[in-house]
Amino acid sequence: MIHYSEEDIDKLNKVFRINLINSCSGYKSANLIGTKSKSGIANVAVFSSIVHLGSNPPLLGFFLRPSEIFPRNTYTNIKETGIYTINSIYKEIINDAHHTSAKYDKSISEFSMTDINEEYIDDTSPPFVENSPIKIEMKFEEEIKIKANKCKLIVGKIVNLHIEKKLLEKDGFLSLYKGKIPTISGCDGYSLPEIYDRKGYQKTKD
Repeated sequence: MIHYSEEDIDKLNKVFRINLINSCSGYKSANLIGTKSKSGIANVAVFSSIVHLGSNPPLLGFFLRPSEIFPRNTYTNIKETGIYTINSIYKEIINDAHHTSAKYDKSISEFSMTDINEEYIDDTSPPFVENSPIKIEMKFEEEIKIKANKCKLIVGKIVNLHIEKKLLEKDGFLSLYKGKIPTISGCDGYSLPEIYDRKGYQKTKD
């Protein structure tokens, strides 16, 4: 095996280090977060850091890099409006979804720079992504600053959940592969997985 010590990692080329550390933790979810500014400009951006934080209440979190380095339009819009959407990426929009990581000015909507279409359900203010198999409307709850690197964990509560019918199993499990929902490894590696097995809730061996 190839070994990297703490000192080795510190000395790595910047791009190599970014790719290495982003990949070593394994596969991540692939989602688009939709927001809208106070002036009405829709924003959509790809995120691979969305995590489940609890089911009751239904909480999801995602991580933001320091806003001191680059303006974070998603963050600004969420703090100003308190609402946003999380939308699963699907196979047909992977290229456009990844392009939303480009740093456009806040006056430019990423929807206008891609073939991704915005969608509004029941007069929601933040945009959903049209044809996304899983669309989640979120309400901002709190933010937690990570002292070690100044990143922020944004915590939100699910207030509306829209799911493509074929994904939903009888026990509530979502078969993501049926929606051609990819995963992300590293910063830009997209994979389309298939389910291998479900193991069920485990009890101790008596």
